[in-house]
Amino acid sequence: MKYHHIILSITAAAALALAGCSSTPAASPTDTTQASSVSTGGVTQCTYPAFGQAAKPVQPPLGTDVPNTGEVTFTMNMQAGQVVMTFDRAGAPCAVHSFESLASQGFYDNTDCPRLAPGFVLQCGDPTGTKTGGPGYSFPDELSGSETYPRGTVAMANAGPDTNGSQFFIVLADANLPASYDVLGTVDDASMKVIDAIAAAGVDPSDPHGEKPMWGAHINTVTSS
Repeated sequence: MKYHHIILSITAAAALALAGCSSTPAASPTDTTQASSVSTGGVTQCTYPAFGQAAKPVQPPLGTDVPNTGEVTFTMNMQAGQVVMTFDRAGAPCAVHSFESLASQGFYDNTDCPRLAPGFVLQCGDPTGTKTGGPGYSFPDELSGSETYPRGTVAMANAGPDTNGSQFFIVLADANLPASYDVLGTVDDASMKVIDAIAAAGVDPSDPHGEKPMWGAHINTVTSS
């Protein structure tokens, strides 16, 4: 299954909806299988239908009784240093559950973040490094319509409605984006200094797309606590 390559635009006027190929993250297949989620009480029922070819062999997460309260902390050990991210299950339980499952299976380990848009976002989550790879499944958007993307936000990249997979982005500066990207959580202030160091190194001049980070964007491991 072919994956789409996405673009996040920096201004609302230029916002193409994360789906093209020039300023930001995303990946998702062309499969039209419908996905849905239903919340009852303290749990959510999620669906993760097959979607494209998996970039690494992983199992989709179980979608039954997914917790939709509380926080989970992920530590992303990168070449540039340690990045701590706190995710809120209440905002996007299916997305957080998927990320947690992928991290536990080592999907993000030993991968490179393939795209840096200086002053905008760092995009990660594609083991192929092509900005088109995913986990072999998708899941629906979890949006209230009031999402904002200030500096330090971690959100899912996508290729249109209900095309979430494994790719995510970290916002480098307050971004004026439409409320179209599931918000996972935030990066703490100390860790943003690590992300800033990656951004400060700029992009690799040998990259024909002018997007590949020059230094520091290799992910050694991602663990949760």
